[in-house]
Amino acid sequence: MIQINTGAGGFECISQACQPPARRALQSAPWAARERVLTSIDGNKDEGRGAGLSGAEAQLRLTRFGANAMPETQTPAWRRVLAKFSAPIPWMLEAAIVLEFALGQMLEAVVIAVLLCFNAALGLLQEGRAQATLDALRARLALTAVVRRDGRWQTLAATAIVPGDVVKLSLGGIVPADISLLDGSVLLDQSMLTGESLPVEAGVGAQAYAGSLVRRGEALGEVTATGARTKFGKTAELVRVAHGRSSQQEAVLRIVRNLGLFSASMVLVQLAYATVTHIPAADMVPLVLTAILAAIPVALPATFTLASALGARVLATQGALPTRLSAIDEAANMDVLCSDKTGTLTQNQLTVADVHAVPGMDPDTVLRHALAASADAGLDPVDAAIREAAAKGAPGAAGAGMRRVNFFPFDPARKMSEADVVDAHGAPLHVLKGAFATIAALVAAPPELAAAADAKAKMGYRVLGIAAGPPGRPAWSGLVSLSDPPRADAPELIRELESLGVRTVMVTGDAAPTAAVVAHEVGLDGPVCPTGEPPERAQPADFAVFAGVFPEQKFHIVRAFQNGGHTVGMCGDGANDAPALRQAQIGIAVSTATDVAKSAAGIVLTQPGLGGIVATVRCGRITYQRILTYTLRSVTAKINQMLFLTVGLLLTGGAVLTPMLMVLLMVSGDFLAMSATTDHVQPAARPNVWRIGRVTAAATALGVCNLAFCTAVLIAGRERLGLAAHTGLRTLAAVTLVCAAQASFYVVRERRHLWSS
Repeated sequence: MIQINTGAGGFECISQACQPPARRALQSAPWAARERVLTSIDGNKDEGRGAGLSGAEAQLRLTRFGANAMPETQTPAWRRVLAKFSAPIPWMLEAAIVLEFALGQMLEAVVIAVLLCFNAALGLLQEGRAQATLDALRARLALTAVVRRDGRWQTLAATAIVPGDVVKLSLGGIVPADISLLDGSVLLDQSMLTGESLPVEAGVGAQAYAGSLVRRGEALGEVTATGARTKFGKTAELVRVAHGRSSQQEAVLRIVRNLGLFSASMVLVQLAYATVTHIPAADMVPLVLTAILAAIPVALPATFTLASALGARVLATQGALPTRLSAIDEAANMDVLCSDKTGTLTQNQLTVADVHAVPGMDPDTVLRHALAASADAGLDPVDAAIREAAAKGAPGAAGAGMRRVNFFPFDPARKMSEADVVDAHGAPLHVLKGAFATIAALVAAPPELAAAADAKAKMGYRVLGIAAGPPGRPAWSGLVSLSDPPRADAPELIRELESLGVRTVMVTGDAAPTAAVVAHEVGLDGPVCPTGEPPERAQPADFAVFAGVFPEQKFHIVRAFQNGGHTVGMCGDGANDAPALRQAQIGIAVSTATDVAKSAAGIVLTQPGLGGIVATVRCGRITYQRILTYTLRSVTAKINQMLFLTVGLLLTGGAVLTPMLMVLLMVSGDFLAMSATTDHVQPAARPNVWRIGRVTAAATALGVCNLAFCTAVLIAGRERLGLAAHTGLRTLAAVTLVCAAQASFYVVRERRHLWSS
């Protein structure tokens, strides 16, 4: 293919005379005719090879093997609804409803039932919105494939592909299933699957795995496996079994347990007093029921959900889309972030990192030679990196004074590309570009050059050898070292996370030398875990980098950190990250992540860069402070109410509140206090951890203070105002409890002095 320099670093084709006829025919043939061309080249080619399946046969195989998709466990709607009524708080409300019906108090029973249904409906609504968001993401990321069916090429949904289908792989496409290549060759980017940043050549007989990206070439292949049966089906299985522990759920359960135990102790005291003073059982049943209602933090789950939903709405405007509301709460607790390297901390785009010239040459000349042996367009990452470097070089350096005559694209069999050029003086040159070992086998490398290439390779660079000279007498020009550079914002991200008390650990499938170089560039200076099976009890403080790990090892590393008491975040972009993303309390998928990674994650970044991670942490901590305010206020009020019922019994010999009054207190207090979810608060400088013991102790102290106030008002109402025990005194008690709860809200909402905000 003869090409002429256009003056801007590109070359214009004027002839193909120097290419072998068979190669010219194969490269110029349209896809529909390629089978005939290949048959003319290879007389032994099996007749009918690549004909594909009939529609009827494909339908039978679809029935047999299932859709080309990872299995999803869908929880039936009835089970999701039932789950909202089968938890500790609903159980307590349901017990109260049964008691009210038994006592014939229908109005109270109906009011409590409405509260129960409201809680369930709110939880289902928020879960439905999150699921709808995730479904929309999946629909937007749906893949298609070009498949040969009924003797013609058709564009079908990737989910309709079955084993035995013949699929066309083209430049820029995604491999839709595991495929055995029949014809052609492609350069595959498998970084989303393995974590390896360098692409892999695949020719006839090679396997192309589902999820790989075609960077160069075109090929025909037969589907060998689909869905969960693909090479990385095990990864999908790990995603299915992975379950991150929710600190929010644990916090709610511990609060309910503590309040339940406290309520039980108060009921025992009341029953003991009733036994000693011979209070009739009929009079004690409403009091016990009131004490049970007083212990129920009825709006606590709804408040957690509402605060998280409001945080998710704000976060969506800052470049991060939550797909699970629990991820907002976990972000507040996160103290370790495990991050993939390729495509997460790095750009997943090869660039020229260094040009080494032999004596007598200069880097610009080496780069011009490399450019001459590179394609002018296409997705080949190596050629694209060289084109970009040449364009950024000295003015006129890209192809200056050089005219390309013949160009032979990269040949997977020979592992190099070639070009015939004419330099500025009219002298002909033959240029070779390929892996250093390939060029060194053709042109003896000086010891100094070999040492330089070895040093660069050990640092994790991909080293290309460039040679040029008169036809038949090539000589070394130099080396071009390629790397996948860090994202521009990666070092700043790690510094910001460190200032927020979050330790970052790199977990990558790439080789240790490459990982170590990138880790140093982004500011992760620390030990690198030796390649192999990571220690079972590895902790974040042990290593800054885990390199050469497989998807299941990433999964186990995250779980080991969790077993060590850490709240773990995982940031990744590929299918190989999906199990760890699912297992982590907060999984974060970058904007360029695969659909598998996005489905497994709890947070999906919607803008380029990593800034959404810091925004997520800060938003999570703001949400935590709001929930903590509500929780302290609620538990304080509950403890005060339970103590007040007991003290009131001792002072008056009866119940100072009825079940109906307690329900009204729940509505006027618990639900109205949900406004705390929009309060103006400051995020903490360190990770937030739910310490329910401390929360209960603080709430108990405040509750005792409130009890003193409420008891004094009760005594004054009886002694000074002469209020009757079963009429005016109960109204006074209810109003006093409302005022005490509101006062405690002003105390707990500000962590400093109450007048500070």
